Amino acid sequence: MRVLTMLMSVLALLGCGGQAVASNAETVNLWPKGPPGSMGAMQAETTGNQPPFGYVTRNVSDPTLTVFRADPKIANGTAVIVAPGGGFHILSVDNEGDGVARWLNSLGITAFVLHYRLLPTGDDAALVLMRRLMNFKELEAAIVPLRPLATADGEQAMRYVRANAQRYGVRQDRVGMMGFSAGGAVTMWTALAGKADSRPDFVVAMYPGLVGDPLTVPGKAPPLLAIVADDDPLVRPESGRLVDAWKAAGADATLVTYPTGGHGFGIAKKGAASDAWTGRAQTWFREKGLLGK
Repeated sequence: MRVLTMLMSVLALLGCGGQAVASNAETVNLWPKGPPGSMGAMQAETTGNQPPFGYVTRNVSDPTLTVFRADPKIANGTAVIVAPGGGFHILSVDNEGDGVARWLNSLGITAFVLHYRLLPTGDDAALVLMRRLMNFKELEAAIVPLRPLATADGEQAMRYVRANAQRYGVRQDRVGMMGFSAGGAVTMWTALAGKADSRPDFVVAMYPGLVGDPLTVPGKAPPLLAIVADDDPLVRPESGRLVDAWKAAGADATLVTYPTGGHGFGIAKKGAASDAWTGRAQTWFREKGLLGK
């Protein structure tokens, strides 16, 4: 039964069925001189609709940001770097990336979808991920050398947006990160690093994949919103542990749970309680003063 539950969770994670980014979307290379570190030989990066798994990207070795500018008529100066999930094997680029960016745009927020570095995979990426989920120690071991690289990508994304804040019409002190599953881990690794020039001003951790990670909360930790479904078979306890650590350090943290939604619900409506998350996140943004100019 647990194997079936985890399989369904992976299918939910990947099953976004999205559409390609508009061809005129701006893409920024995060490391023009080449990224630091390497995962070794990689196949060519690919992005496409792969039924039944939806629209995904694989084999990211040269990290980028895809820019989604808010309409100037409603832009409020807030920026969010969005990190899609996919178990560090793929990126769920529409359900947890571009689709989320378009929703943020509707709130007047300028969004930047982060394509951080991934583990090298072949066409069997989903099967490899499934096997590693069945043997979680294998997945954890595979991620160990990737963590500093993906963290560096998150930090560089923060530096880039801040350095180019005027260009994008955003405020340097209102640049946050929102990550989903593995992207939630990248988001939290960036925040946990605690570096002044790359610390997010706020973080939204959507069912973050932080299983077993040590949580040493840095000084001046940013406000945190964590959202997860109670029936998430992969990371439900970790969201509570994350929020507890934040609060124990005297930092601002909010945990929102939904009875149904599983893992990987993203922006797509699934007829589950978790469909309400966008409204709750919008309320949190408003409470933190992020939706006004």
